[in-house]
Amino acid sequence: MTTADDRLGRRLDEQLDEFQRAESSPHFRVDIERIRFSPYFSRLSAVTQVIAQSGAGLAVHNRLTHSVKVAAVARAIAMHLHRDEGPMGRLVEELGGCHPVVVQAAASAHDIGHPPFGHLGEQTLDRLARDRFRLLEGFEGNAQTYRILTRLDEYDTPGVGLNLTRAVRSAVLKYPWRRGEGGERRGAASNKFSMYAVDLADADDALSAYPSIATGQQTVECSVMDIADDIAYSLHDLDDFYRAGLLNQATIAGEFRAWRRDVATLRTMHTDALKVQTRVPGHSLELLWRRLEHRDPWIADSDAFDAAVARVTDEVVDGLLTVPFDGSLSADRALARFTSGWIRHLQSSVEVHRDPAHRSGHVSLDRTAWHEVAVLKFLHERFILDRADLAVYQRGQATVLERLVDGLAAWLDDPHDVRRAPRRLVDLVQLATEDYLGLRAERPELLSTTSETELHRRAVGRGVIDYVSSLTDAQATHLDALLAGRTERLWDAGQGL
Repeated sequence: MTTADDRLGRRLDEQLDEFQRAESSPHFRVDIERIRFSPYFSRLSAVTQVIAQSGAGLAVHNRLTHSVKVAAVARAIAMHLHRDEGPMGRLVEELGGCHPVVVQAAASAHDIGHPPFGHLGEQTLDRLARDRFRLLEGFEGNAQTYRILTRLDEYDTPGVGLNLTRAVRSAVLKYPWRRGEGGERRGAASNKFSMYAVDLADADDALSAYPSIATGQQTVECSVMDIADDIAYSLHDLDDFYRAGLLNQATIAGEFRAWRRDVATLRTMHTDALKVQTRVPGHSLELLWRRLEHRDPWIADSDAFDAAVARVTDEVVDGLLTVPFDGSLSADRALARFTSGWIRHLQSSVEVHRDPAHRSGHVSLDRTAWHEVAVLKFLHERFILDRADLAVYQRGQATVLERLVDGLAAWLDDPHDVRRAPRRLVDLVQLATEDYLGLRAERPELLSTTSETELHRRAVGRGVIDYVSSLTDAQATHLDALLAGRTERLWDAGQGL
């Protein structure tokens, strides 16, 4: 069984007093304070969740408010598991425990690595990292989170990041493998991963505190954070879009009613035929079912999916959305009751498994709730993220990131002016250089090349990507204007570039 000392594992040679050895909570509280006082955490208030606050015309969720709510949902689940004295609680302890403060810390930190402009920024930086700098691992928000916590965001000692305990470091490893390993370890292809090669040794050290957790599997605390993220994402984004008046009830109702009416016919259609007619009501919902059935056969169930569609139709499509949000106090109360009711329902639907399926954690939602979350996510994925007006705006944001990456890389390559490059950018390139040279010395098999020139190119690329990804939306836009000479506002308070 994992001990408290195993789970602490700070990498400083600190002498622990007797009280600290007996009680791990103070160490975990230090971790959560270091995370919440981090400038990387603060910047999340100015990083897009799905749609920018300026674009929606009202206060929508940003990455910070999302993270705060994920932490609240996660803590409630963790407290339930932590206090359980029956078979479920004993199994949780056998698997390493579920400390509520560890879960809160991981939930607070889980989005720290997300770049400007939401998921669009993540996709763009991934492409640029691979195309411009031949960084085969590219960029991934979860891996960047781990890199920030353990390397880039130094607290008081160089080389150990925030110097968090093994428990908290493990709890943020949502996809505990390197790029390309998810399929091998979980039975299905996955572009998600939580560690770059240069950060692998640190991740291995963190996971060593959990001998009962299989390779490639989340810790219990991590799986609770993961569930809470799904719950918050599915409901709080729905909250935003409803408040903003972006969910057209008639269009959504048409999709759900057509699927329920024509499901027997839709089930006979070829998937390719459905894909070319996604605008036909009912087709997109049927495609959702087929994705679930293909990717998650361990839990996907047609009857459970049908029931989830029926519940979301009743409570959301023919319930909440039939009354447009008018900003009144009564509308606020109705929305709060709707959201809190769903959160309580989903929080109470967790299960613990000793030997989970390959695409599940030790803690997961039950079959009914899992399908309900999938259908709730479908609402904004289909009716918001696929909007043409959002796509146009996002393409513009992608070009901002392209110009930043190219402009900063060119600056570092300019021998006449590199001395005036942003100091933090130079520092990040130096850190990446140390990391790649260290990896070449200790684990050269993890590198596709050991060429000095090529490793330098990759270090520059990683440093540039680390720098750009740490900007807020506004900082990215402002820096782009500066590099293009399109602004005379040279010094903006708080830009911190």
